Amino acid sequence: MGAAIDVLSSLQERIRADLAEKPDGVLEALAERHRVPYRTVLDCLPDGQAVRIEGARFESVWSELTAWGEIMFIVHTKDGVFECKGALPPGAAGRGYFNIHGDSPIGGHLRMDRCEAIYLLDRPFFGKRSCSVQFVSIEGEAMFKVFVGRNEDRSLKADQVARFEALRAKAAAGSL
Repeated sequence: MGAAIDVLSSLQERIRADLAEKPDGVLEALAERHRVPYRTVLDCLPDGQAVRIEGARFESVWSELTAWGEIMFIVHTKDGVFECKGALPPGAAGRGYFNIHGDSPIGGHLRMDRCEAIYLLDRPFFGKRSCSVQFVSIEGEAMFKVFVGRNEDRSLKADQVARFEALRAKAAAGSL
């Protein structure tokens, strides 16, 4: 058991060193390079860049996100990145899924029971501040991500940043 802990600790140190060297890179690429689940990289982010919430809070977090207005919804797999702008419609649990339908290009059926954790990330991405809420599966991979939207000048939408920061503060205080 001690050897396994040493290997994990050494791996985490290497991931943290890579993050320090390139703090605004693609986290999925780092996970792939180190052959670890995405969650492992999220857990290695520097203090202040990630707040973790239990996946059991899925519905309450989703409900908060429906008030944000137009966001960027991203699904990033090893085979590609799907991006969709729109407001998140409300959803409801039923038949084993969290079902989302409404007047938005974002809709479908999510397996919220497979959501192990939700991360609120505030970190640089290619030289710009990026704020997102990332839903992570029981295997430690990203299910999907909700990013604070950007204005035409590529700046973050101030009202959404305020909502993100309020959500992060509630999560950090354990009051979500």
